Amino acid sequence: MRHARLRTDDGMVAGRYAGGRVVAEDGEYVVGRDGALTYPCSPSAIYCVGRNYAETLEQMDYERPSEPDFFIKPPASLSGHGDPIRYPGWTDELTYAGELAAVVGRRCRDVSLEDAPNVIRGYTILNDVDALDQQGRTARKAFDGSGPLGPWIETDLDPEGVGMQTKINGETRQDSNTELMLFSPSEVVSFLSRRFTLRPGDVIAFGSPANPGTIDPGDEIEITYDGVGTLRSRVVETAGE
Repeated sequence: MRHARLRTDDGMVAGRYAGGRVVAEDGEYVVGRDGALTYPCSPSAIYCVGRNYAETLEQMDYERPSEPDFFIKPPASLSGHGDPIRYPGWTDELTYAGELAAVVGRRCRDVSLEDAPNVIRGYTILNDVDALDQQGRTARKAFDGSGPLGPWIETDLDPEGVGMQTKINGETRQDSNTELMLFSPSEVVSFLSRRFTLRPGDVIAFGSPANPGTIDPGDEIEITYDGVGTLRSRVVETAGE
């Protein structure tokens, strides 16, 4: 089942997504006519794991981490499916990274490896946008609009062995599978829950396969995870910069 949120003139609507419609408690809404899809949850934090694919370690000449290497994006970084990615005027090297992400379903802490799948509501897609020429992960990754998320939450997915592709202007730039992760989604969820109280709606992204690359104004980005869907965004210049 898919769950989505729709941004309408009268406010936010949430419900089951099917066939271009969001079925909410007060009725049925048509995407595009009644509103636009937006990020499908309201997290208190977006936990992002880096260096989680062996092929990425080889490409970037990183050392293999002994435990999940993570950073945090704030809620202000979020944007939705179809929203523009604004190219900040203070960077000359903006990059994309297509990541599978889990959405936490209930408040939890100290989750065992075996119980980790039970605290997840479902899965969505994150584009971990990175201003690569800035100093430090917070400056690079935590700015407004650096976390496109969506298009919805898919509740019926086994996150292991999922194929993915990222296309820039129709050209395939990433083509991989979650079976190449160094730390499985359950391992990541359990690890983070020993450090943070996870809350409903929180997002945990599991890292990007090889070939994250630069983007420019005008580029269209499509990130697809099999069984989830496709997250689309277009890069635009920031007005006045």
